[in-house]
Amino acid sequence: MNKIEYENISAFHPGYYLRDLIKDLEMTQEEFAKRLNITPKNLSELINGKAAISKKIAKNLSLMLGTSVDVWLDLQKKYDQKVIEIKTLQAQRNEEIDLTLIDYSYFEKLGVVNSTKDKTKQVSELFKYFSISSFSVFKKPDFLVQFRKTQCVDEKIILNSNAWVQTVINIGRQVETQPYSEKNLKNYLPQIREMTLQSTSVFLPQLSRILSECGVAFVLIPSLKNSGVYGATKWINKDKVVLGMTNRGKYADIFWFSLFHELGHVFQRKVTKTLVDFETSDFIEEHEKEADQFAKDVLIPPKDYELFITRTSFSEQKIRDFANSIKIHPGIVVGRLQKEGYLPYTHLNKLKQKFILSN
Repeated sequence: MNKIEYENISAFHPGYYLRDLIKDLEMTQEEFAKRLNITPKNLSELINGKAAISKKIAKNLSLMLGTSVDVWLDLQKKYDQKVIEIKTLQAQRNEEIDLTLIDYSYFEKLGVVNSTKDKTKQVSELFKYFSISSFSVFKKPDFLVQFRKTQCVDEKIILNSNAWVQTVINIGRQVETQPYSEKNLKNYLPQIREMTLQSTSVFLPQLSRILSECGVAFVLIPSLKNSGVYGATKWINKDKVVLGMTNRGKYADIFWFSLFHELGHVFQRKVTKTLVDFETSDFIEEHEKEADQFAKDVLIPPKDYELFITRTSFSEQKIRDFANSIKIHPGIVVGRLQKEGYLPYTHLNKLKQKFILSN
């Protein structure tokens, strides 16, 4: 192809002009090739834009046609530049298609990108923030979020889940923390657990401070549309780990379970792996089961819970009394009973605290 057109850009290969020149000279391509001292095959590739004009051919053309060598070399140079321009524009258009899969306003609201309606600038802003050269990087199922090969996951989910996790990591890097201390974190668990009885305005600042003292950068941001992710744990180095969460469900019991689940991942200390938790999953890995059990056991002591569920009925007052005896919010008890089938999800929801979280 000796002519390429895309949108308002046209690229003419030197072969495009040679074809017309040969016709004007009333020669066959075979005869022209002989006079130019190249093979007919070489000339055919040149005319059809499959080969570039070399310095040798440019010199032979100048001698044969009485032109300068630079005339032909400049034609090739201009063609190459236009091709690059077209490919760049095509790539930009492809990125703009992928941009439609992402909610740009989400990142504007977080204040991590500049507000703009220009699609080209939006792509540029996100590339810079994520430190990527193409959205195709985030469409790889083994990038930050590790999807199993057997999973059939929409590329929109893969892209957005990687984008959310990268955002958590970026924000977490900016959070100042002390060197990680497993001992300190374990010692703080009872105090963190008691925060279930506090309002968000009271416990959130305390929680962030305590975790930072233990080497954990706590990041609480809204969920990103089409990501399906509610939590992630990522070690930045041996002394710092980022713990990211969303305001999933907006119920306090879900928040606290998710928090202790992620803390369970922190204690697992899988420093080479990004652990990501999804809203739904058809397969639960062993480390996820361990994190679930850790959250259950810290929130409600196993022996106390086992004794409590031996009762045949769970009235509002009995749940309140039990929650009060173990010093935890009754909504967490209700959430556990609902999750394990002891209560229908429609029962006693008034005991479940609902709040909207922000970081």
